[in-house]
Amino acid sequence: AFRPGLGRAFDASLPAMPTRLDCVVLHANDAPRVAAFWGKALGWTVTEERGGWHLVAPYDTPAWADGGPPPLLVLQVPDRKDGKNRVHLDLVSASEQAQQATVERLLGLGATPTDIGQGEVAWAVLADPEGNEFCVLDPRDRYAASPTVAAVVLDAADPAGLAAFWSEATGWPVVEAQPRYAALRHPDRCGTWLELVAVDAGKTRKHRVHLDLAPRSGDDHAVEVARLVQAGARHVDGQARAGWTVLADPEGNEVCVLPPR
Repeated sequence: AFRPGLGRAFDASLPAMPTRLDCVVLHANDAPRVAAFWGKALGWTVTEERGGWHLVAPYDTPAWADGGPPPLLVLQVPDRKDGKNRVHLDLVSASEQAQQATVERLLGLGATPTDIGQGEVAWAVLADPEGNEFCVLDPRDRYAASPTVAAVVLDAADPAGLAAFWSEATGWPVVEAQPRYAALRHPDRCGTWLELVAVDAGKTRKHRVHLDLAPRSGDDHAVEVARLVQAGARHVDGQARAGWTVLADPEGNEVCVLPPR
């Protein structure tokens, strides 16, 4: 069978149920500090599961809830941030006053204003204590039903083309596709958006922020990896021995496929 937009044959014998967006992984030199910042910034719980990584998840949402805001997994690494991240979070605002109050609160927690060439815009561009960029959006009707994290945003050379892969990976339909912007949302039209925004610079280094996918409980990990490869992903290295598989999407963005959960 051929699925429009993927540009390749797809084996119809593979299960139709996609993997799901499991979490956003953020590398940090001081994982406890960065996790504490994001826990306070989002009003979420910080849980240390094991040495070297910290899970930051909503108080009222199970850590692996499908369709809810994806948890953050802050991972301790030795290498330092080099250049602008190609994945970032957009935070929601209900009003201009709420936006300003959020910015002031985040600055008090250790965020700093940052310039990535955005010019004069209605949203605020900040960085966490290790320089990871994020935005506090101006009020927008489309995010009125969104949680604290309005969107997870990926830089892309071809947003509309890349959106087809991520729709296959997450099961979220593409709800908007333009030459320089594409957006996906959970089928229930709830939770955080997944957005792809055109940038001129291509990927040049390993991501410091990336997305993790997970098959659903009872699904076959190897089959799901094979399905994603057929959808346009490629293998990056041999970390399957650690229980997950590292892939890259069609534009080279790293993504880990975790064990079924």
